[in-house]
Amino acid sequence: MRAFQIHDLETPPTLRDVPRPTAAAGEVVVKVAACGLNFGDLLMMTGRYQERPPLPATLGMEISGTVAEVGNGVHHLRVGQRVIGFGGHGGLADYCALAADRCAPLDDTMDDITAAAFQVAYGTSHLALTKRARLAKGETLLVTGAAGGVGLTAVELGAKLGATVIAAARGAQKLEICKAAGAHHVIDTDTDDLTARVKALGGADVIYETIGGDIFTSAFKACNRGGRIVVIGFAGGTVPPVAANHLLVKNIDLIGFYWGGYLPINPGALYESLGDLMRWHAAGNLAPHVSHVLPIEQAADGFELLRARKSTGKIVITL
Repeated sequence: MRAFQIHDLETPPTLRDVPRPTAAAGEVVVKVAACGLNFGDLLMMTGRYQERPPLPATLGMEISGTVAEVGNGVHHLRVGQRVIGFGGHGGLADYCALAADRCAPLDDTMDDITAAAFQVAYGTSHLALTKRARLAKGETLLVTGAAGGVGLTAVELGAKLGATVIAAARGAQKLEICKAAGAHHVIDTDTDDLTARVKALGGADVIYETIGGDIFTSAFKACNRGGRIVVIGFAGGTVPPVAANHLLVKNIDLIGFYWGGYLPINPGALYESLGDLMRWHAAGNLAPHVSHVLPIEQAADGFELLRARKSTGKIVITL
């Protein structure tokens, strides 16, 4: 089968011919229809992601597809059933073996492209805002990197949860996409003073921070007393220093959040969140945004779009 793999950390990943996996006990093999790209994949290529599979490794964290094989002890899934799955890696291939409890049935209200783009982006924003940040109706939410995969879902969900949403992104085109997702105010981080603009809007009660570096520092300065800052990632490439004395004086909560990390510590919360989100989508209450759909032969192009921040929402690779 085809698989888009990292062979070593010094050379770019390539499309290779590899053996098709088989299902061990507790696993299923999924015939992959589509795979969503994530910023974590880029970090994995260079060994900088928090999870480091042994090399050679197939990239691709989240998939949609059809169950092709069921291992011993798996009773809730059957061959031929449509599913979504999160394996952390292995998804950019014709077939993917993953733990059966990392899969969920997929009904006909969600197509394969949408499903492959759904789990990480919506799951991250929903749990981060509801469980970790405790976002309340009427509060002001600032989202940085707001046109990206997780950022855009944070804008959409924040607005649906009753917050006033400030979306910060680069360029007029991305800001228009943020407005369409529900942002009440937009800030162009290429030209605007982020701190001054947010303060002029009354400051932020919750900050959903995806970029790091100077953007984190500017957003931090605009956080209201008693506010919460949720650290989602460092898409800008720099982990920022934190002025802990300012946390103390302003009673600010600094909260880390990693969606995949909820699987070992609180899987029930993750699955409950995902179930809620899928029901919202089935009811027509969510509008996933996929800017690029590419075949697996162009997976490298998809990652370059992600690296250069030339995409909005999600990029999906089809098999």
